[in-house]
Parts: sequence; C-alpha cells; structure tokens
Amino acid sequence: MDGTVREGDFLSRVAIIGPGAIGGTVAAWLASVGHEVQLCARTPFERLHLTHPGGVIDTAIPVRTDPADASPVDIVIAATKAYDCDAAKRWLPRLLDGRTILAVFQNGVEHRNRFAGVISNARLAPAVVDIPAEREAPGVVVQRRNGTITLADDRSGRAVAGLFDDTPIETALTGDLLTVAWRKLALNCAGIVNAVVMKPAAIAHDPDAARAMRLLVAECVVVGRAEGADLPLTLPDDIVNHYRNAAPDSINSLHADRLSGRPMEIDARNGVIVRLGCAHNIATPANELAVALLNTAAQGRFL
Repeated sequence: MDGTVREGDFLSRVAIIGPGAIGGTVAAWLASVGHEVQLCARTPFERLHLTHPGGVIDTAIPVRTDPADASPVDIVIAATKAYDCDAAKRWLPRLLDGRTILAVFQNGVEHRNRFAGVISNARLAPAVVDIPAEREAPGVVVQRRNGTITLADDRSGRAVAGLFDDTPIETALTGDLLTVAWRKLALNCAGIVNAVVMKPAAIAHDPDAARAMRLLVAECVVVGRAEGADLPLTLPDDIVNHYRNAAPDSINSLHADRLSGRPMEIDARNGVIVRLGCAHNIATPANELAVALLNTAAQGRFL
C-alpha cells in the first residue's frame, strides 16, 4: 500500500459498511446511477427501499454479512455509527487493495483518528454528511432532503465526490474541513435536547429547550475555536433557527436511536466537546450535564 491516488481514475466499485440511514441512502443513489455497490451489514435483507423527496428507489444490492465474502473495491464508505468502528475495521482487510480509498461518513470531528494506522493518510477521505434520513427497518430508509456531502479538496476527496456527480446529493470540496466538521458538530450537539426530552424538531420552538440548545452550542463554539475551527458567535442562534425551520416531526439520529433502544453516539456528538474542552481547560457544564442525563436515561435509571 503506497498511498498513491491517481487523479482521473474511474472508480465504480463501492462497498458501504453500515447500511443505516446514511449508508442506505448513499447506497441506493450510487446503485441507481450505475455504480457497482456491495453492502456490508449485520442483518441481511433482499432489497433496499429508499423513499426520497423525488420518489422511490427500490433495488436489489448484494448484502454481505461475513467479511470473508467481501471483495476489493475502489472506494469503501464507512457509514457505521462512530462507536462501531471496530466492527467496520473487520471488513477492511477484504475490501482494501493498494489503491482503495476509505471514506469516513460519520458524525463528530475525529474521523481520521478512528481509522489511523489502518490506511495511509493520502487514501483516507473524511466526510461531513448532512443528509436528513431515517432508517425504519433493515433495508428501508426515508430521506427527507437531498442533502450535502463535504470533503477535503484533495485527490481522495475529489474521487469520492465524483461518485455522486449524477445524483441529487450535492458534494462540496473545501480547504478547511475542520471548520465544516465543527459546524456540523454544533448542529448535532444541540440535538441531544431532543433525545433527552424525546421530542422531535418542533421542541426548538419552546423557549426553555431553545435556551438549552444555545448553551450546548455556545460551548461547542468555544472548544471548536480552540481546536482551530472558524466558528461565528452567532452559531447558537443559527442552530436553533435551523431546528425551528426543520420539519416539525423530524427526529435526529440520536433521538431515533434512543427510541429504538439502540446504542447512541453520545460521545461523538457531545462527549467529544467535554473531552476536548478538558484538554484546553475550557469548562463545558451544559454538555457534561446533557451527557450525564442521556447516559442515565439509556441505562433506565429514571424513566
């Protein structure tokens, strides 16, 4: 593995690890425009059914449940939850060859750290994904908006972005992915309010809920700036307005995971603010409290 990525390569064989809301959405669109897609999953299903703003994609895509059945591809998209990286890594020895690119479609700001040492840095493509979607059952996904995928403006980022040229999902390339990732984290960290109170996006219209969201995001801004991100002081209000303008019944992935009894990305979305805040000697009491409350709720200590 020499880490060389040649521009102009035609990349069409794609493996997606984790066909949840994001992985399922991406898989359906890539298959619909002719890419050769294989899914790496725990639970098998016969067809992938995506309801999207323009209609429906219903397609049969090979689903592998054993890494031994996988084969090398041009691009691997790791779309598992952030806490599930070890499971994702089990697939990589079979999926990677000397030219494969690994794209990381996950929440948080630690994309590269999670896969450090697995593949050369030149062939690692962190992505900031903003595609509102919900997984209703294995192989059944509802996509609420076309959404965007932002990648670093380098050879691997451009290769991954090129996959989506013929889809309605907008891709963007940036020289400052750090800032983009922290802006997305600001949006995600506010969503813990929804997961704690078990209410959809409309809860942002409640003054107390909105105040809690602003406090969470304000801490994110301070820590993100310490990490080098260019974040405006208006971001707390911007995030609240974003939730207020969303579909009133929409739910974020943290909320959806709690509803379904699945593990939650609490650390990737809020715990990371606390951890990095500590590293910079920055107090983050709102995020600490929210993490404590949701962890307690997840363990059933108060319900």
